[in-house]
Amino acid sequence: MVIKVGIVGGTGYTGVELLRLLARHPEVELSVITSRGDAGRPVSDMFPSLRGVVSLAFSDPSEADLGKCDVVFFATPNGVAMQQAARLIDSGIRVIDLAADFRLKDPDVWAEWYGMPHSSPDLLDVAVYGLPEVNRDKIRAARLVANPGCYPTAVQLGFIPLVEAGVVDVGSLIADAKSGVSGAGRKAEVHTLFAEAGDNFKAYGTPGHRHLPEIRQGLSAAAGCAVGLTFVPHLTPLIRGIHATLYARLTRECDLQALFENRYAGERFVDVLPTGSHPETRSVRASNICRIAVHRPQGGDTVVVLSVIDNLVKGAAGQAVQNMNLMFNIPESCGLELVPVLP
Repeated sequence: MVIKVGIVGGTGYTGVELLRLLARHPEVELSVITSRGDAGRPVSDMFPSLRGVVSLAFSDPSEADLGKCDVVFFATPNGVAMQQAARLIDSGIRVIDLAADFRLKDPDVWAEWYGMPHSSPDLLDVAVYGLPEVNRDKIRAARLVANPGCYPTAVQLGFIPLVEAGVVDVGSLIADAKSGVSGAGRKAEVHTLFAEAGDNFKAYGTPGHRHLPEIRQGLSAAAGCAVGLTFVPHLTPLIRGIHATLYARLTRECDLQALFENRYAGERFVDVLPTGSHPETRSVRASNICRIAVHRPQGGDTVVVLSVIDNLVKGAAGQAVQNMNLMFNIPESCGLELVPVLP
């Protein structure tokens, strides 16, 4: 089958990453790419990397014919997809939102963390959280998928085997996570200028980051009870990559390596490394893979999990394509067999 795809908001980093992946997807036809500010401009003029690959021009959102699409991706700022998704879904079009509009189930919690009321709270119950390693069957039947955030993907995949098995104290989980600058989006801001972010390292959002309730919601569902989580993100002088160092206290003995290997056996995009390994962000650069290593320092009661992803692929566009594949019953890895880029 040929899946006709529309992308709303194709000028950001996740938008161009979607274009890179979908342009060579054997089951996809790119039909519409919108941009209010760049309508009429050929995509390849903005992104020379796509010359000879994408021949479309950006369309004005008010004039774009999204009705001819089978699925529409929203690579837009928070608050956009919730204004338009219902109309598309009612027309039989499936929607994948790469922003945060449908990730949280409680509209009041969403409003608290995102600073605006949720305009489509009825869709929060319809939306399926798009972490395939957890919700694969629900994603297949979904009309609306909430694509997870980048930090939440790395952190949840690292913690899930432990909290599902009930072998750690879920009341005191700690996630110490680092992200490359592209995680801030393709926009001009002082803190992401080269002279500001280069040769520098800093924490931010320590009192509370927007991804905290999303991670807590997912881990609570996996644990079957409320979890306590301390989450501190950091900005690193990288373009791509997330490294999450995760800490939990063991409450009973288990073979940690076997626990992780068994949980992710058969998962194409989760690679559990051998005992003693230390995954690097460059080992997943431009790929849809999450690499994980589990440690128990000095044989003590603290488990340390190291989880790395590319924030623009498994942390955004690649996971969105993985979800699309599931929704249209095609091989999950179709278009995503990407060898990481080195150096």
